[in-house]
Amino acid sequence: MSSTDGRSRVVIDGVTPRVDAGEYPIKRIVGDTVTVEAVAYADGHDALASALLYRRDADVEWSEVPMEPLGNDGWRASFRVDEIGPYRYTVMAWIDRFATWSHDLKKRLGAERDLGIDLLIGAAMVEAAAGRATGSDAARLSSMAALLRAGGAGAVRVALAPELAELMSRHAERPFATVAPELSVAVDPERARFSAWYELFPRSASTEPGRHGTFQDVEERLADVAAMGFDVLYLPPIHPIGRTFRKGRNNSPVAGPDDPGSPWAIGAAEGGHKSIHPQLGTLEEFRHLVARAQDHGIEIALDIAFQCSPDHPYAKEHPEWFRMRPDGTIQYAENPPKKYQDIYPFDFETDHWRELWDELKSVLDFWIDQGVRIFRVDNPHTKPFGFWEWLIGQVKAAHPDVIFLAEAFTRPNVLFRLAKLGFAQSYNYFPWRNSKDELTEYLTELTQAPAREFFGPNLWPSTPDILPEYLQFGGRPAFVARLVLAATLGPSYGIYGPAFEQCLGAPLAPGKEEYLHSEKYEIRPWDTDRSGTLAGLIGRLNRIRRENLAFRTNDSLRFHRIDNDQLIAYGKSTPDLASQVLVVVNLDPHHAQAGFLELPLEEMKIDLRQPYQLHDLLTDARYLWYGPRNYVELRPPDRQAHVFAIRRRVRTEHDFDYYL
Repeated sequence: MSSTDGRSRVVIDGVTPRVDAGEYPIKRIVGDTVTVEAVAYADGHDALASALLYRRDADVEWSEVPMEPLGNDGWRASFRVDEIGPYRYTVMAWIDRFATWSHDLKKRLGAERDLGIDLLIGAAMVEAAAGRATGSDAARLSSMAALLRAGGAGAVRVALAPELAELMSRHAERPFATVAPELSVAVDPERARFSAWYELFPRSASTEPGRHGTFQDVEERLADVAAMGFDVLYLPPIHPIGRTFRKGRNNSPVAGPDDPGSPWAIGAAEGGHKSIHPQLGTLEEFRHLVARAQDHGIEIALDIAFQCSPDHPYAKEHPEWFRMRPDGTIQYAENPPKKYQDIYPFDFETDHWRELWDELKSVLDFWIDQGVRIFRVDNPHTKPFGFWEWLIGQVKAAHPDVIFLAEAFTRPNVLFRLAKLGFAQSYNYFPWRNSKDELTEYLTELTQAPAREFFGPNLWPSTPDILPEYLQFGGRPAFVARLVLAATLGPSYGIYGPAFEQCLGAPLAPGKEEYLHSEKYEIRPWDTDRSGTLAGLIGRLNRIRRENLAFRTNDSLRFHRIDNDQLIAYGKSTPDLASQVLVVVNLDPHHAQAGFLELPLEEMKIDLRQPYQLHDLLTDARYLWYGPRNYVELRPPDRQAHVFAIRRRVRTEHDFDYYL
């Protein structure tokens, strides 16, 4: 849409938001408002006008919003994205001849000059606008044009009337307009930004020791998962598991006769990525699980791991999709000195890459047909960027409501590129950010521009692969601290199911960030009735997240000063400040910590002369604070964190004070 006419005089610079000069879309969820700013200017002193144009990608016609001047050549306008799928937007600017004429007319009027010719010039512009208008606008403009031609004091009043300015803006002439390059918005469902994930190994869901869990067992757990407030239930791979080079308990290279193997070693005689482990159940039973979960307000998220066991049908039917060793065997996965003989990675440099891509897409298509709309993708950073851009683009063109989570613990540039290519959410470095400075710096990076325009952090305190040292030695208070941080720092977070609920912190060996008796290699039935779990706290936190709208985004995240490095404090709010929250966490799981916390009351629109109430949503306790600086103390194990709703003092007409 950019003008190539040499008579175009307007320059448009710095349109925001945009990602990498518009190469990738910004991300929003349905119902969001996109606020666009730009700098537009021209030579000389003519007045300018600007408009924000937007449309759904599938639409032909553009909708338009006039942009408001910000001063210093800046302009701003907003539009709302009401449907899932891609949108496009751009900025148009032009010389506003009528506004220039009106401005000059006012100056000439002050100089007491004859305005006859000027009024005739204006009349011609108004007549031209009447020709572009229809109905009552056309009639009114024609009438005003006649009054301008008549001259005199009445003509001047008409010329400077706000009504004429509004009509002329509505039917403006836009000669030689400049249009900025188009930009795009990827609009996802709300769960792409705000979600709470619970990871559960179906084979461990049985309540009978020694029995392999089934989808029916998972259905029996749905009520508990829903009661804790989770809306995504993530299942590791549910496919047949290879037997060749199967790993034993604690990642032993030799498996015993009853060892079930790693679910990520996908494929056996029973089938591959489109098949289900026979001990879990049937495809019909899986579809029933998906439907039952939706009845509980839960979406099933499936693990997608594009790799194979040596027994996968692909290894026999399509050896050309794998890298061959000089001895004629397929190259297994390695991360020296570690060897993963039970896993074959695909060779994305194969001459048959197109057939490989098509087959992998068919895997996603298959599970989408079974009702799955959320996929957690294993190790996407070990596959080509071009593949993900194509695959996600193809899937979302047909199913724009599908959400992809990247399990990408990798370098920042790689992490961010995957997000730009279409992953709505991503794992990140949160498990290893433990100190106040580390958390503040990292979350600030993720929630400020440019990252906030495209990157959706999903905060996990631990995973089946990662048991951070902090959780190994901090006991229950450490799990509480990391839970509160994950649930309140980010709008999306997840926990590794019963292991986290029960504060399981035993490592495989000193210095290792792996679980002893890892569920990746053995079936671990869990006692869900065990006392002392975090289930009650988890449920309360998820309810707090739902009921306080400030927790649904990260746009307003701000860290507050507190004079103790073992205490971290941060707040969030909605744009209208109707929901304001404050979180304080003791990062020390062993000792009481205290300090003075400072709040920017003026920015928070809290009257400095009045007390305000802090309602602890975890305990229901209420505190009256005065002024910007107040004392906080947190003592583990009984009190590891505060999650406050901030309530202002309000006086009724009967002089009765309450806090809202």
